Amino acid sequence: MTPELETLKSKLRATWTAGDFAEIAKAYTKGAAAFVDRLKLQLGMTFLDVACGTGNLALPAARQGAVVSGMDLAPEMIQQARKNAAGEGLTAQFDEGDAEALQYSDNSFDVVATMFGAMFAPRPQLVAAELLRVCKSGGRIAMANWTPSGFVGQMFKATASHVPPPAGMPSPVLWGVEATVRERLASRITNLEMQPRNITFRFPIPPADVVEHFRLYYGPTQKAFGVLEENGRAALRRDLEKLWADNNLATDGCTEVESEYLEVIATKS
Repeated sequence: MTPELETLKSKLRATWTAGDFAEIAKAYTKGAAAFVDRLKLQLGMTFLDVACGTGNLALPAARQGAVVSGMDLAPEMIQQARKNAAGEGLTAQFDEGDAEALQYSDNSFDVVATMFGAMFAPRPQLVAAELLRVCKSGGRIAMANWTPSGFVGQMFKATASHVPPPAGMPSPVLWGVEATVRERLASRITNLEMQPRNITFRFPIPPADVVEHFRLYYGPTQKAFGVLEENGRAALRRDLEKLWADNNLATDGCTEVESEYLEVIATKS
């Protein structure tokens, strides 16, 4: 890698290890389990969770009897995923790694899956090539990617208006655009199904407190606040609080927001 790319990777690793992502992942555990359920895994299938975080896909796949591996750029995530699996008595292999250079052999997995993970790698064409490479012929690549117009996509947009993203890095939410996904995967697939779906975030606290929750625990939000001076932090907080409040479906003092993502199921040729 070039020195510039090494620096970018280090920054990305630092971003995702800031805060405590486990506290954020809890918010969509049910949605992740539903995503895995729709894959209809069979006993003994080999399953790879790319950019696995704390195991939101890997753990439900292991519960269904799949032979599970998970990998992530952040070693702290891997440690937490191992702890979560051990706590349930589940068998799964978790490795530190890079979605742009997977350490697994060609044609190793029946299902290669990623939820809100591989979309954040800086070189999407390499990610696409690696997902396809490690998937068996006739196997499936399954992705859940935030869309630009969905709530999380809008949260990223609001944050980027205060703290611009790294130069030269394509927007992660392009993985939530059907035409882009088709272009990136088309060369080696026989079938491609895409469907917008929603995940519901529910917190027993009002929107302003949810913003603080993300500031404390979600690495990208924490880093954004960290590079701004006082007035900038106040402006970012106002924008995020308004976004959560305007989209809040709850009327009981809690916060409930639906965020759209694109579900991608590709069959490798």
